[in-house]
Amino acid sequence: MNYNEVTRGGKGYIGYDYKTVIISADKVSMYLDAYETFGWVSDDSIPVRQQFIGMVTLKLKRDRKILNKAELTRLQQHFEACMDEIGTLENSKTRTATIFSLVVGLLGTAFLAGSVFAVTNEPPMILLCVILGIPGLVGWALPYPIFKRTAQKRAVEVIPLIEQKYDEIHEICEKGNALLH
Repeated sequence: MNYNEVTRGGKGYIGYDYKTVIISADKVSMYLDAYETFGWVSDDSIPVRQQFIGMVTLKLKRDRKILNKAELTRLQQHFEACMDEIGTLENSKTRTATIFSLVVGLLGTAFLAGSVFAVTNEPPMILLCVILGIPGLVGWALPYPIFKRTAQKRAVEVIPLIEQKYDEIHEICEKGNALLH
């Protein structure tokens, strides 16, 4: 009996499909668990490595002759689409809040610039400087509270949708696991 037959339980050579996935570091466990239900295993010969800040590269492999490969691939693609939707939903929590608070901050900056131009004019326009300065200072003070309030409001709307997607992912993984066994 040769080395391959001993290590592979007497099956001999096994051909593999390989997959590389770049994902957020905080989702590594979820991806590994899910891909396992589609027949993928971590390729231990290649260590998990950090790609970018907060991103990780996973190397996976799967037996090329796995049963129900087409259905497992379809379920895997559905899982990946759900994870992409979750990422989009998570980003949407702060995207609108960021844009809105930046617009308010830029308007505040424009008012303050007008105030500076009014005071440096010859002769200085003190009244116009005060009139433009007040909304300018308010425009600089409000972005953070606006961001927090808008982000919290959006999070309340989005969290149930994210939970639905996680439930959908668990159903997909259960189907994939059933096909493997």
